[in-house]
This record gives sequence, structure tokens and C-alpha cells, in this order.
Amino acid sequence: MSKDIPPVHLQENPSIIQKMFGDYYLEYASYVILERAVPHIVDGLKPVQRRILHSMERMDDGRYNKVANIVGDTMKYHPHGDASIGSALVTLGQKGLLIDPQGNWGNILTGDAAAAPRYIEARLSAFAKEVVYSPKVTEWKLSYDGRNKEPVALPVKFPLLLAQGALGIAVGMNCLILPHNFNELIEAAIHYLRGESFELYPDFSTGGLLDVSAYNDGTGNSRLRCRARLDTGTKKLIRITEIPYGTTTESIIQSIESAMDKGKLKVAKIEDNTAATADILVHLLPGQDVEKTCNALYAFTECQVSISPKAVVIMDRKPVFLGVSEILKHNVDLTRDTLKRELEVRLGELQESWMQASLEKIFIENRIYKVLEESPSWEDSLAQIEERLQPHVQNFIRPVTREDIIRLTEIRIKKIARYEIHEAEKHLASLQAEINQTRRHLAQLTRYTIRWFENLRKKYGDAWPRRTELVTFDTVSRAEAAVENETLYIDEEGFAGYAVKKGEAVEKCSTLSDILTVDNQGVLMVRRVQEKFYVGKKLLDIRVLRPGDDWVFNLIYRDGKDGITYAKRFHIGGFTRDKEYQLTQGTKGSRIFFFSVHANEEDSAAISVNVYLKNQLRRLRRPIPFDFSRLRVKGRAVLGNIVTKNQVERIARIMPSAQDSDAPTPETNLPAPEPSPIPSPSPVLEAPTDNGEQLDLGI
Repeated sequence: MSKDIPPVHLQENPSIIQKMFGDYYLEYASYVILERAVPHIVDGLKPVQRRILHSMERMDDGRYNKVANIVGDTMKYHPHGDASIGSALVTLGQKGLLIDPQGNWGNILTGDAAAAPRYIEARLSAFAKEVVYSPKVTEWKLSYDGRNKEPVALPVKFPLLLAQGALGIAVGMNCLILPHNFNELIEAAIHYLRGESFELYPDFSTGGLLDVSAYNDGTGNSRLRCRARLDTGTKKLIRITEIPYGTTTESIIQSIESAMDKGKLKVAKIEDNTAATADILVHLLPGQDVEKTCNALYAFTECQVSISPKAVVIMDRKPVFLGVSEILKHNVDLTRDTLKRELEVRLGELQESWMQASLEKIFIENRIYKVLEESPSWEDSLAQIEERLQPHVQNFIRPVTREDIIRLTEIRIKKIARYEIHEAEKHLASLQAEINQTRRHLAQLTRYTIRWFENLRKKYGDAWPRRTELVTFDTVSRAEAAVENETLYIDEEGFAGYAVKKGEAVEKCSTLSDILTVDNQGVLMVRRVQEKFYVGKKLLDIRVLRPGDDWVFNLIYRDGKDGITYAKRFHIGGFTRDKEYQLTQGTKGSRIFFFSVHANEEDSAAISVNVYLKNQLRRLRRPIPFDFSRLRVKGRAVLGNIVTKNQVERIARIMPSAQDSDAPTPETNLPAPEPSPIPSPSPVLEAPTDNGEQLDLGI
């Protein structure tokens, strides 16, 4: 409770408490975003990483330092304890770009943790010393306790954020920037500096296969699929040699065992021989299909993972969502600006060195130092030296100051006695050449930046080949990859499932299979198989719907109690599980006379039926043939073609061996036809065309 607000006042004004908590929450959220979880666009580092690198640079003497010592020194800048610092340091060391580790730093393949900080050592890599630090152009600030200075941001001259990647969870947002290949980043930077287009895709130290077709520049709507590399050189063994990003060999083995326990995958045994490289051996059962097992590994285990990157960076003290290309462009612009500032600092230093060397040469060559012996006072000596220097310093970059003159008077007699004019002129010439070269670099800054990146690639690029192969692969359906080691049953009570053991066996299925049912009211439904679920007692059809199935359905139904009889051929089309789809028009009193299912359109078109009408005279009673080949295959929601407007008594399939047979079709399981007590004259059988016009069938 705030000390400035009395408790009574708070009780009388609850809105004040709400405002206090709201302010505290916003402050905390802002702190986590800016100071903990999200990297900065300038150097690509979080505060703890920046402070670690700053401490390591202060401690650097070329030798390894105990990680415990580095952690202790970093605590002078980072007020969050040794655990967070040690964890961040190990993560940096495992990436292998900025830190040269020594000892047991864990294994990113197996997930094994690093040894305790007192047992492992680290020092800055040569790349870090060259790229990360430039004290003369660094902006500094006081540490949290005011005792030390720390950098606001390190002047990194490389797209470090994209090279290392970043992961952070803040309040209300999360950041996932994937690592990219060292050489490809340099290539993209050079293309950008030349005004050319470029593309960037992630590259993981664990290798694997990567489908980047939906990468979308690493923005919030990006989605990647990463697979393990499976070696199927033998029929009895699958060897996993590379693993997806974010997984370990231990987590992959656990996911395989979990899939085996759930009956989704069958293998004989698993071995893990991982050391410097991943090596998981999956032994197959005798006669087991290698391709199907690979698909099951991709569908049910961590051999395939989906990654949704989201690039969030701190820019101008605010979190900003950017694409990977925008981050690279910003980093390259910052690199060019940093190189420019370094060149300007270097030019100023060279010009100052040239001026001091020139003053010294003039002072000694013209024996101006004799003034010190002849002048009656110190001030008079300085005035005379300044006067004698004036004819020689007209073209200097700045006026000669009192400090410059005092520095000349401090030259030792020994140096004056051994002064060589030739050597002095040679030194001045070298300084002038370096000044001219620096000026050329500044005048051609873009070209100089390109050469900077090319030099980095030449020195360090060989150690960073692409490890992740970019490929395009199809999605493996979990239902398709599941092992069909169960059987679908249906009993007399209308229950179905793979645990209904007292029922009638329908066909083999897996625990992820889709089951299609059609009842006698013309309602089609697709649902996921379960141990036991209710489907109804009066079914026209029940079957396992597998990926790739393209069944063709034949249907003849009456619309309403006394309505028109229609026929149609249709595919099931797209569907939503557990949703009812009406194959008839849904009119009360509708009746299905004929229903059959076929694997393709040819089998469906080969079906012919006899249509028996009600109220015909016995002597005139004869069936009217109807051929389904007259109908085109359409969607399930189509109304259908008119078979007849007269009342139908029953419909029977015409068997190929008995064209006049009036036996009902075996596919329907329909109730027996009702008798027709009132014969009537035989009408003409009619069917419409696609636009609803009536078509004479020639009967």
C-alpha cells in the first residue's frame, strides 16, 4: 500500500487501488519487455548477454577465465543473480560464435546440461573481438548501482541477431527469431548494399530438413516444418542422423516411445548412439514397411515439428515487429554507420599524429628549441616559439595551441640530438598515405562496407557451412500414417467402436481413423473413431474413411411422403467432423429407395435398377429400368434428377447375370417394400436435365 495515500482514502476510492495495480502492471510489463526478454535491434543482444560480453571484454587477456569468475564480474552490471547469468552464458557458448568455450558445456543434441560454472572456462572468440567491440564509438551509461559504466548497446558490425537467433517470453508477447547461416547473411548484406534483392532462410546447428514454403520473411504469420534426416539404407533399420530445431535426441526417443504406447507406431527397439553427431537407431519388426514407418515417425513423433517464428526487437525503447529482411537491412545500415564513425575517429587520430609529428620536425629542423636558451622567461619562450612556428603552420588542420607548444618544450635533448630528418619525413609520408586512404574509404563508404563483409567471410566463413537442407515435402496425415491395428465393430444396439467386441466386425482401423455413416433418413456424418460411440440402429452404410478415398455414392429417394422421386450420383466432398449432412432435402416423410457406394465413377455408372410403381393394374405391372450412367457425378448437396413424379413402390437393382431380377440390391439394407393394394395404370418414367427440364427416357 502506498504510504502517501491513507488506508481510509483507499477504501473510499477503490478506483485508486485499480489505478495503482494498473500502473504497477504496466511498469512490470515494460521492464520485462525492455530489460529481460526481447533483444535490441542495434546489437541483437538482451541486456544480460550484453553485460556478459562487456565483462568478458574487461577481463580479457587472451587466456581462459573460469565461468564462475565471469558470472561474478557480470553481477556488477546485472542485478538478477548468478543463475540467470550462468544460463545465458552457457547458451551463448553453445552457439559458438562469440565465445570460445573450454570444458563440458553440455550437448545441444542430447540436451545434457553443462558442468558447474566452477569447472568450465571461456574467453572471447577472435570474431567477437573484431566485430562486437569499438570503445571509441560506444555510448555508455552508469550501471544499476552507479558504480560502473556499461554500454547502452554494443557497436556490432554484423547481423548478429539473425546469426544467433533469439527466444524470449515477455508480458503479452513472445519473440522467436530463428538462427540463419553466417555466409548467407553476409551474401544478403552484400546484395542489399549493391541494391539487389535477396532471400534469407533459417539454418540450424542440429541440421535436418526444412520446408520454408510458408516462411513469409519470419513475420507473425510464418510457419515452418522441420524434419529429422532419416537414413533408410536397410530394410530392417531407420537411422536418425539429424534432428529438428528445438528437439533433442532424448525428447525424440520419448516421443517415439509415447507413440508406441498409444498404438500409433510399431518398432522392435530403439538405440541411442549420439555423441558428436546425432545417431538414433530405430529397429523395425520383420516385414514392416519402411516408408510407412517413416511417415508414422513424421506424423506422431518429434521427427517433424512445426515452428512459428515471430520477430520482435527493441527499437527506440519500444517493441517493434519486423520481418527478417527488415532486420538485416537495419543491421547492415548500422554496420555501415559504425564503420563510418570508426573511420572518422581514425582520421582524426591520424591527422592529430601528423600535426604533432610535423610540429616536432619544424621545431627541431629549424632549431626553434634554441629559444629556450635565449628567452629571459618561460612565457616569453612560449611566445617566441609560437611566433617562429607561424610561417610553417599556415595549412595545418587546426591552429597551434598552447598545449602543443608546451609539448614541444618537453622533447628530450637525447631525441633532438639523434633526430633524423629522413626518418621523420618517411614517417610523415606514411601518415599522409594512411590519411588519404581513410578519406577514400569515407568517400566510398558502401564499397568499404562490402569489403568489410567479404573479409569477414574469408576469415570465418569456412567454419559455418549450411547444415539444414531446404526442401519441400508434403504433409503427412496422422490418420494415414497411423497403424491399423484395431478393428471397427458394430452391435445390434447401434453402438460402434474398436472396443465393441460383441458386435459384428466391419473392417480394420487405427485409433485415428475417420468413420463414415449414412442412416436410413439420409443423414451422412463423419466422426473420429472411439472405443465406443452411438451410430444408430438403422444404418445404410458404415465404413472407415481413409485419406485418398474418393467414394462415389448412388442414391434414389422420395422427397416427402407423396413427393417426387429423385436420383443422384455424388462425391462426399469436404466435411467437418461430427456435423450432419442431409443427402435428401430433409422433408418430413422422405424415404430412401436405393443407396450404394462405389470406389470410382465407372463402377457407379455401371449400376442399373428397376423402378416399380404403385397402383398399377396387375396385368400391366412391369418394372421400369433406370441407368445411373445417365447422371453426372456432382456434390452431395445437389437436389438430383427426377426419376418420376408418380408414387414408387420399390426399387431393385438389376444384376448383370439376371437383368429381369427384381431382387433388392444387397448394398442398401433397406426395409422390405410395402405392398401395393391399389393397382394403377403404368405412367411414363421421367428425369430432368441439369437445368431442371424433363428428359424422356424412351420408356
